[in-house]
Amino acid sequence: MKRSERQREIVARLRSGMTLSVTGLAVDLDVSDETIRRELRTLEEQGAIIREHGGARLAAPMFEGPLMQRMEENAEAKLRIARVAAEFVDDGAIVFIDSGTTSCFVAKQLVERRALTVITNSLQVANDLGGINHNKLFLAGGQVDYDYRAFSDHSAQAYVAGFTPHLAILSVGAIRVDRGLMDYHPGEAAMSRIAYATAERVLLGADSSKFGRQGLMQTAAVRDVDILVTDKPLGEEYARAFAHAEVVIAP
Repeated sequence: MKRSERQREIVARLRSGMTLSVTGLAVDLDVSDETIRRELRTLEEQGAIIREHGGARLAAPMFEGPLMQRMEENAEAKLRIARVAAEFVDDGAIVFIDSGTTSCFVAKQLVERRALTVITNSLQVANDLGGINHNKLFLAGGQVDYDYRAFSDHSAQAYVAGFTPHLAILSVGAIRVDRGLMDYHPGEAAMSRIAYATAERVLLGADSSKFGRQGLMQTAAVRDVDILVTDKPLGEEYARAFAHAEVVIAP
């Protein structure tokens, strides 16, 4: 088998979404472990895969789909995260909630809270929390992005920058120890930067699929997160990176 054919076969096997071991791939393709390691190094340099200890997985594509489609991805994990994240929000709190899918799940868990002041750029969050329980809602305006059902242009960014919330509840597109927190949408990335700069504390909701992914642009450093809520225990490298933060694993 030629190298190009072997590399295509590796990528095809990784499309299952599972992390495959070097040894398992070597047995399947009838080559040595070192040959597989060489192919994985090449594929990683091309951005096609992400190498992990003893194996590899397919790299996530550097784009995101419409909101409703993304709401269905890892929905069970996001719901578990949202239930825990909501416990950090008391009645009367001033919160910024971004337009990421995990944040939208959190908003749905806050419908029993009273007298919240909610700042958001998300139509979904505004729909869920506006007009109930004596809440005050401040919705950033501007040009709507229909895929995200959100406002994130310069007008919306300037509006959100004027607030100083007690807590910012944020989602994220990707997390890497060496690159920090990343997103795929320029406007949403800018919104995140504003929230990190203006909020007293930042709660990041991130399911395990976000770790090790490569995003399009950086939004913040790992050290900027005050509270991390995720669905699975962190690996050793990420546990060290988030050692400064309060890390909660959603049951």
